[in-house]
Amino acid sequence: MGRVGAKPERKVNIKWSPNFAYSIGLLATDGNLSPDGRHINFTSKDKELIQLFCECLGINNKIGLKARGGGKEKKYFVVQFGDVNFYQFLLNIGLAPKKSKIINKIDIPNKYIWDFLRGHFDGDGTFYSYWDPRWKSSFMFYMEFISASQHINWLRGEISKNLGLKGHITKGNERSCYQLKYAKAESLKLFHKLYYDKHVICLRRKRVKIEKAFEINEQHINK
Repeated sequence: MGRVGAKPERKVNIKWSPNFAYSIGLLATDGNLSPDGRHINFTSKDKELIQLFCECLGINNKIGLKARGGGKEKKYFVVQFGDVNFYQFLLNIGLAPKKSKIINKIDIPNKYIWDFLRGHFDGDGTFYSYWDPRWKSSFMFYMEFISASQHINWLRGEISKNLGLKGHITKGNERSCYQLKYAKAESLKLFHKLYYDKHVICLRRKRVKIEKAFEINEQHINK
């Protein structure tokens, strides 16, 4: 009779919830699956985002520092842990090692699509605003998702299916990432879906930045 091996350690409770979906959005952007078939890591220059990731997955692994892109300065925060079951789950929903150029559709329950997208936005998205002198000093702002693969088209399709927004995709040069952009009116609608409750888990500084821009816009409209 052969020896019975130890059961794989389960650190993550695989159960869909708003926080769990948010963590999957983070992994789809700044996460990485090791080729060893068990280790997952998440890297960010924002320590708060690492802490939110750990909170969502219920893990308490040590947060370290690392360099990126061939640099020597360790200015990025990282958390790594091993969980074969969670690793396999991530493969099954569409994530993979070295995913940045090949990631496409992610299998997310539609009920949690906005939580996933909020994690995606916090991980790799951006928001910017400016005064446009061409249109009587109109105040402009954009919400933007970023991806290096055809995943960007899936993101656009999911947002269109669930909210009817069109957005537009741009790309600078052959090596740059795709940007899925939502301008003023559409970004307002998108924001209220992503942040559907004041208590949803999110990167606070990014939410505050957007809300401040919306306040400026309201003040400008009501002049």
